Amino acid sequence: MDETPHPLGSYVESWAPGPVTDTDPLPPGPAAAVSALLDLPAPVAADGDPLPPLWEWFHFLHWPAQRDLGPDGHPRAARFLPPVPDRQRMIAGGRCEITTPLRLGEPAERISSLAAVTPRRGRSGDLLFVTERHEFRQHGRLRLVQEQDVVYRSGRSAAARHPHTVDGGAAPEPAGPWRLRLHPDPPLLFRFSALTANAHRIHYDAPYCRTVEGYPGLVVHGPLLALLMLELVRRNAPGRRVRTLAYRLHRPVFAGEHVLADGTPDGDHARLRVATHREARHATAEVTFV
Repeated sequence: MDETPHPLGSYVESWAPGPVTDTDPLPPGPAAAVSALLDLPAPVAADGDPLPPLWEWFHFLHWPAQRDLGPDGHPRAARFLPPVPDRQRMIAGGRCEITTPLRLGEPAERISSLAAVTPRRGRSGDLLFVTERHEFRQHGRLRLVQEQDVVYRSGRSAAARHPHTVDGGAAPEPAGPWRLRLHPDPPLLFRFSALTANAHRIHYDAPYCRTVEGYPGLVVHGPLLALLMLELVRRNAPGRRVRTLAYRLHRPVFAGEHVLADGTPDGDHARLRVATHREARHATAEVTFV
């Protein structure tokens, strides 16, 4: 057994940030803005209506001072950012258990905590997996619990396998009966960044993407891919309420590519994915219904 200490583990041996509580009035504006982003004919929810799964991402936002951002656009320091030098951050996936959906126009509380820190050695180098846990409450009652897995790498990796150029080839044919297509362009990514208070330069600065991060073009937000998969459920099974969901982000999608989200319902479950002509599974998800 290899007993050599993990290089990144030494940075977080005494790192134990406590929980933090945020509040939000859950106004209807963000839901209307995201609905417009997705070209929906009307807002998906108004005051008093249930918020679709994962749309809580457009609330409880933090806007750090400009001086507090690093060269990549991410905050230099935040509650659950590990003390790893020259961090490269990627969202790997997450889970959510919904007891009762949040309702717009009703004040909500989010309690965030550090659930797990796991050093790993991967093909592309040393990694640190951080799981953040968020408990959402309204009127003093727990409504949903969400966990998000974030992976950090120290320094830049030359081993990442990405295409040299963005090829806007046609999306593949759907494998399941639920289907949704998207052709993300720079304005869409810019608007999504604004709606999530995300200043990461990989989503709007193409020269930075190519010369610093090694990507062929702007990177589509991982949360946008997750939301696209959940849109399949909202549009095709509007009468069914999601009880649990789990998603994984496997490989990035780039602006200019034709994206297919498709899904297959199976009783009280549904399997979902995001594909392009390059990859059959950029992202995958599974939901269970009440």
